[in-house]
Amino acid sequence: MSLEEQQSDEPAELESGVSRGDELADLLGDLVVGREEHMNAPGLVIRPDEVQDALFKLRDEAGFDHLSCVTAQEYEDRYESIYHLTKFDDRTDEVSVVVPTSKDNPVSQSAEPVFRTADWHEREAYDLVGIQYEDHPDLRRILLPDTWQGHPLGLDYDQDRPQIATLREHANPLEEDHRAAGDSNTMYINIGPHHPATHGVLHVETVVDGEQVVDLDADIGYLHRCEEQMCQQGTYRHQIMPYPDRWDYISAGLLNEWAYARTAEDLADIDVPEYAQIIRTMGAELCRIASHMIALGTFALDVYGDFTAIFMYAMRDREIVQNILEDLTGQRMMFNYFRLGGVVWDLPEPREEFFEKVRDFLDGLPQALEEYHDMITSNEILQARTVGTGVLPPEVAKSYGATGPVARGSGIDYDLRRDDSYGYYDELDWDVVVEDGCDNFSRLLVRMREVEESAKIIQQCVDLLEDWPEDERNIQANVPRTLKPEEDTEIYRAVEGAKGELGIYIRADGTDKPARFKIRSPCFSNLQTLPEMSEGEYIPDMIASLGSLDIVLGEVDR
Repeated sequence: MSLEEQQSDEPAELESGVSRGDELADLLGDLVVGREEHMNAPGLVIRPDEVQDALFKLRDEAGFDHLSCVTAQEYEDRYESIYHLTKFDDRTDEVSVVVPTSKDNPVSQSAEPVFRTADWHEREAYDLVGIQYEDHPDLRRILLPDTWQGHPLGLDYDQDRPQIATLREHANPLEEDHRAAGDSNTMYINIGPHHPATHGVLHVETVVDGEQVVDLDADIGYLHRCEEQMCQQGTYRHQIMPYPDRWDYISAGLLNEWAYARTAEDLADIDVPEYAQIIRTMGAELCRIASHMIALGTFALDVYGDFTAIFMYAMRDREIVQNILEDLTGQRMMFNYFRLGGVVWDLPEPREEFFEKVRDFLDGLPQALEEYHDMITSNEILQARTVGTGVLPPEVAKSYGATGPVARGSGIDYDLRRDDSYGYYDELDWDVVVEDGCDNFSRLLVRMREVEESAKIIQQCVDLLEDWPEDERNIQANVPRTLKPEEDTEIYRAVEGAKGELGIYIRADGTDKPARFKIRSPCFSNLQTLPEMSEGEYIPDMIASLGSLDIVLGEVDR
């Protein structure tokens, strides 16, 4: 859609005769130079030099306090940044702030002074697409090396262009040390990327003064595979679904698949059968339990080195879940079980044995959780290391776009399963778990209590599936073999992953492949909060804070 078409596009009206887009356009007044309509939200086109004014108004006067995602893309005639805004108190109230810039001068005002989470999101947009952001505090590459030539998601990117490597790993290790001028006692420490406490290939550049952390910078990108570009080269119907399993590859495969399925199904107006929705819900909660189990075990290992008991106990219970998921999907990690319109196949036969296996696990879970509480939450060493450390106040968490257990551990009552319901969640009895301690201990408690809520959901799904009439077990909708959404259709949808809000933006171009596919990783936004929690703390407290975020680098780097 050209700039002229943006300015003439008329929004759909509500029953009252005034659309939500009209209300927000009236609020912003002359700041709005055009209109769009995305499937999930009205789009307001803003000049690139007035981004902050528009976002401040939307945040302070309209209550849009959650910058969920920033999408950057290049068209034939312009560059474009889209700020996907919503509210922590009303997730279904959304607006897309669209900021076009010219091809010869792709410069836009930074949103970082309004939303701290824009820091990393705009660095990624600069890194992969090439848009410059004025007033950004630290505009440099984030996923690719500083010496990388070109921007991989740009239209003119040359994949065969030689890249420059500085080979700093061959520098003289005996080069003379240096000390900062004056009376400074600071020391620069590399933590990772080859260290088990960084939960993958994460490089934490840390500056300490004595034993306290005074500055911290998370260096990411070691696992970057440009998954978004891979998805842009695949067809909606069959070729994209295998990729989401590889983002959060630990235990959350079905949750990842659901993020893509929900977005593409809404884009193509596909209704999923109720029976398939129940299977999806059950499988997703099994993945949530498996994810929280490994988070629990690795957190105890990080904090006080307990491998033989807690870590192995957690892995034992996770293995039970993995066995159930293998029975359901045929795989242990890369499930590829969801299909657009449903799931690939029904529950395994004999169904009675599968239900018995699930129920045996659920029956033993309360005792297992009681043991975890005895060994972990009642442990004096763990309490001393986690209570009051890694503090993340709720307003700071919101500004960074933190979601999932990280946000709920800071007292933010936000869960997409309830607040923007999908699947079968709104038909089931369960509660959103919130703790207001805002520290490492609270985030641990949220995950442990969420395991109990997931078990309640799974139990209800099993009861429903067991009694479902055989002739009504429809696992897939009738989906066309080739999907070609209408050109310039745009949508952003998200699900509640194990680690937070996992969202996907898609722009269609009328073909069977997306023109733009953007992944909103919860770990990417949550990891930004690490300096806020760590500065002024000791290094062991920083390690505990990092463990409490429960990141996986495959999802951070994509």
